[in-house]
Amino acid sequence: MDTDEPGWDLYRSFLAVAGEGSLSAAARMLGMTQPSLGRHVRQLETMLGVALFTRSPQGLALTELGAELAEHARGMAAASAALRRTASGSRQDARGVVRITCSEVIGGEVLPAMLAGLRRQQPGIVIELSLSDATEDLLRKDADIAVRMLRPSQAALVARRVGAIGLGLFAHRCYLKERGTPRTLADLRAHALIGFDRETPALRAMRGRVPGGEVYAREHFALRTDSPLAQLAALRAGYGIGACQRALARRERQLVPVLPEAFGLDLDTWLVMHEDQRTNRRVRLVYDYLFEALATYVAEGA
Repeated sequence: MDTDEPGWDLYRSFLAVAGEGSLSAAARMLGMTQPSLGRHVRQLETMLGVALFTRSPQGLALTELGAELAEHARGMAAASAALRRTASGSRQDARGVVRITCSEVIGGEVLPAMLAGLRRQQPGIVIELSLSDATEDLLRKDADIAVRMLRPSQAALVARRVGAIGLGLFAHRCYLKERGTPRTLADLRAHALIGFDRETPALRAMRGRVPGGEVYAREHFALRTDSPLAQLAALRAGYGIGACQRALARRERQLVPVLPEAFGLDLDTWLVMHEDQRTNRRVRLVYDYLFEALATYVAEGA
């Protein structure tokens, strides 16, 4: 064995410090002592012959080479996690780990009840749920299953269209009782709108597909946040008017649709997995279960 090559333990420590920004926080996350973690980082720097961090008022910051190395190390971490999931059970076993990636709202508001039902049916399956609006790479097997609002183009991925999740504008009954109900899109300018902070190209394209989308723009928002869960919490608290999945809003007796005939958007929803997973029984069980459960959810908002 070549002892001149850094082992995974060193890279894992490096990634922890890169993510946490300090030795103390990274040590707590990994359950290590701070001196041991510091030795790992220094050993990796010595073996590679480069400086990976610089000290800043905010803590430890990656150098340019450190940031480049971190991208490769994250690939190693994903591969390591995929190996552990694969080793957690045989391909024909209904036991082991299945990792699902999805958006914040789907993962935080929609999937929990579905996964509770799955747990009752398949108690041997452990779920890892990654809530992120960033696309995890199924080709690299960062996750086993993804719920996406965009059809993947890679040939190695299996995708089934669940249906279209409808979005509309909603407000809490208390807010509308206090401020009145807008009758036209132009009336929205007089209301407290809840929306995004940074307008990404995807959001810009989405607004372009919505009649009256120019009104639902950042400059008109009274509350701006890029967290969909925070937007939903503000909506429930009666802060103002905001976008919400119709099926989700219909479960909330206090949320009332606003201008349903004038403002709306349907998001195609896809359930995706790598083609290699089609013969993995536990992944396929979760995939098929979620497809049926999500199809029912989509129908609620039709």
